[in-house]
Amino acid sequence: MIKFDLNNRVAVVTGGAQGFGLAITQRFIEAGAKVIIWDIDEVAIKEAIDKVNSQNLSFKVVDVNNFENIKTSLLEIENIHKKIDIFINNAGITGINTTVTEYPLDEWKKVINLNLNSVFYCCKAVVPIMIKNNYGRIVNIASIAGKEGNPNASAYSTSKAGVIGLTKSLGKELAQKNIAVNCVTPAAAKTRIFDQMTEEHINYMLSKIPRNKFAKVEELASLVTWLSSEENSFSTAAVFDLSGGRATY
Repeated sequence: MIKFDLNNRVAVVTGGAQGFGLAITQRFIEAGAKVIIWDIDEVAIKEAIDKVNSQNLSFKVVDVNNFENIKTSLLEIENIHKKIDIFINNAGITGINTTVTEYPLDEWKKVINLNLNSVFYCCKAVVPIMIKNNYGRIVNIASIAGKEGNPNASAYSTSKAGVIGLTKSLGKELAQKNIAVNCVTPAAAKTRIFDQMTEEHINYMLSKIPRNKFAKVEELASLVTWLSSEENSFSTAAVFDLSGGRATY
């Protein structure tokens, strides 16, 4: 396994207690980073802390839909560590599987708020800290659905397309600074997020992947670790596919 150097880096991973977030957290710890998990599932947090079992791992229950909660939590981290080097926007939900005309308004807002608005809130709050320290790596976890659109998943597809657009805008805004902003667009992986989907939708996603298998969380974690390292000093405002051949552009 290639080991990227994250020694003495301070990282926040939203939704870091399970799925992609936990895989990223584990890889960051192995690379030498101090990681703070943000999650709202206290049971999953405890399981993650026990599994990783590292003095470099801590956590905070944070509602990333709440901008004031985000700002306060970042200030606490800055007061303790004097900096925040890496921020991973990973928290998200799929929402229900149904047509646009049948999509409940409250459910639409719920998905857009967590998958897109929270990413904006976190970036808005953490970027000034990174600018002050003249260093930063932000990686947003989008989805291949944000590029291609999945039928019966309009809120999810739309939210992830928005994350791609936000990544490109912010990356260009910060291009003259030592801050990189990138996103990854994985195909589906077998995580707890599958529990939110119908079997029909899961089969649809698999049928679209030429590799005929789902992504591995460890592969995504490896890519995110490189993007979060000092070694990535050039790429910004970019989209990195991990789609098993599904991506068409």
